[in-house]
Amino acid sequence: MSELKILFVASEVAPFARTGGLGDVLGSLPKALARRGHAVKVCLPNYATIETGNSHLLPTGWETKITVGAREYRAAAQRWRDSRNKMDYYFIDNADLFKRGELYRDPDSGGDYVDNDARFVFFNRAVLGLAAYLEWKPDIIHVHDWQSALIPAYLKTPGVGDALFDSVPSLLTIHNLGYQGVFEGDRFELLDLPDEYNYAVTGPFEFFGKINFLKAGIVLADAVSTVSPTYANEIRTGAEFGCGLEGVLAGRSDGVTGILNGADYSVWSPSRDKKIPYRYTISNLSGKRMCRVELLNTAGLPVRERTPVIGMISRLADQKGWDLFAEAAKQLLAMDLQVIILGTGEEKYHKLLSNLEREYPDKLRVFLTFDDTLAHQIEAGSDMFLMASRYEPCGLNQIYSLKYGTVPIVRSVGGLADSVTDYDPETQEGTGFVFVDYSPSAMIESVERAMDVFRVKRKWTRLMKAGMKADFSWGSAAEKYEELYHRLIGA
Repeated sequence: MSELKILFVASEVAPFARTGGLGDVLGSLPKALARRGHAVKVCLPNYATIETGNSHLLPTGWETKITVGAREYRAAAQRWRDSRNKMDYYFIDNADLFKRGELYRDPDSGGDYVDNDARFVFFNRAVLGLAAYLEWKPDIIHVHDWQSALIPAYLKTPGVGDALFDSVPSLLTIHNLGYQGVFEGDRFELLDLPDEYNYAVTGPFEFFGKINFLKAGIVLADAVSTVSPTYANEIRTGAEFGCGLEGVLAGRSDGVTGILNGADYSVWSPSRDKKIPYRYTISNLSGKRMCRVELLNTAGLPVRERTPVIGMISRLADQKGWDLFAEAAKQLLAMDLQVIILGTGEEKYHKLLSNLEREYPDKLRVFLTFDDTLAHQIEAGSDMFLMASRYEPCGLNQIYSLKYGTVPIVRSVGGLADSVTDYDPETQEGTGFVFVDYSPSAMIESVERAMDVFRVKRKWTRLMKAGMKADFSWGSAAEKYEELYHRLIGA
């Protein structure tokens, strides 16, 4: 396909800033497209936590003032050139808005920053101002989640966006519909958009008396995608997954395109991973056995060869199935297994897991932190990986687990359903263990099925290798995005 000029806009991009899957995707997809010959630029806020390794940021020369509501903010940008992939990253500067302790959450109050709406209004407008200054007209602007969902509105509003962007289509990718950017209705004045955009019933921003950034993006973007085919269907067909926007999504005549995220195997592969103590391959699994011993030692758990180790790496929230885990914990930990958990989140789960750890010192170890190195070591050293999500737009850890020979146990939702096939004891085919009902009994039954196979080394090794052979690299996903871009440009 012909070369495209693609502008990515997102609030997270790994390795510079990430809190989860959004950052991982933006750290990989633009690179995959650049390697396929496209001209790619990526814009994100210049947070206090930004790091660029040994490289330094270069000034762009762009500086202006942007008014948001009653306040005027200085806007500037710095650039970092990824010479290896021949692409540019632009970091939008404003110290008052972005030089803070966390990306979205105020560590002092424990809640979201009260001015998150103003912060990302500024960011969206600054991105378009920078691109106009650079005189770089993209063929498509690809925005992600609510934090950049205002750009389709600015592109569609005469007199608001720069003429440079006339006829440039936008694609909005939803990474998690549970986060929508909902603010009080009187905050609409910050957006500097026509009043009719917030009219009841007809206004793209209006949402039960409040304003909803993501809803507006869904209505006004030229196309909408999400991060797995199953999730694309789920969010359009019912309140369980639609989070109040199922009607808006179902109302798009072109539907929602589901493209399963890929994995960056230059980072997540046991044969190349520099963060694990021993590397290994599908033809020589001895390194995995040694990683398992090291993980148990790190966790301070006894090494028991015949006892399976279950890893869990997750945000500790209801969405990720922790309410289900709470119900099943006593029954689960009564079984002959060990569990190692890494993550942070809701305080009630911090307390629950800390109490369980004290009650089961030889079976459970909990790390209430963010630790990327330990995450790699859990993937490599565990025998199984449990993801009991209530909903899961894509999920990446189950994909990483497959590559590391760590057999996933997942609920059949979203990207989990699209990436893990249930093990059939008759044919011995499959890559993991899948359950449907959101219930403690269904989860426990899947863990028991996994343990039955684990006891038969020949069958377990075959199952591990089936997962390691699966290919979820970014090449396939990048090709599907290319096709979607060309359809939009052609339209």
